[in-house]
Amino acid sequence: MNKLVALTLSASLLLFASFSHAANSEKAVLAGGCFWCMESDFEKLEGVIDVVSGFTGGKIKNPTYNGDHQGHYEAVEITYDPNRVSYQAILDHFWLNIDPFDATGQFCDKGPSYLSAIFVANAHQRQLAEQSKQAVVAQFPAQTVVTPILPTGTFYPIKGNESYHQDYYKNNPIRYTAYRWNCGRDSRLKQIWGGKTTH
Repeated sequence: MNKLVALTLSASLLLFASFSHAANSEKAVLAGGCFWCMESDFEKLEGVIDVVSGFTGGKIKNPTYNGDHQGHYEAVEITYDPNRVSYQAILDHFWLNIDPFDATGQFCDKGPSYLSAIFVANAHQRQLAEQSKQAVVAQFPAQTVVTPILPTGTFYPIKGNESYHQDYYKNNPIRYTAYRWNCGRDSRLKQIWGGKTTH
């Protein structure tokens, strides 16, 4: 086999793999406070292909971080391979990385845009989300689980001159680690979930 044929075959296989990968992917949209942290938490989960930070849940079009995002949640859009990780596993991972009892925000971040939520795209996702929430309610009968289950709307990725928010934990590891520690996120998660935490 000459080099040209080998290169052509190799490129074709990569293209096929790319299309196959995309065809087998599904999406989940979740809000759990700071999207830097949510992006970090979910990109480490096996079977997750990509995690994008953005806004959803509000009526304002094209919300921005430094501008108007009233009514929107800071959220992440998770693209995953359902052959490697299920939506149920995505939900299980979500609960272990939020404080489901905080009605004012998440950890040190307070305000409506930092509230937790599960955004469902169809009846199947809603059923699994409701079941997962009821499991948390049953686990903590003395506390109120405030995380709502809401219909998926338009997801607006952070972009333009605010795109530095994407992959912030990778591009600014020292600042990100300091922020996460100072915010008390992991200590609170350990307090709630004990040894089940993913950190």
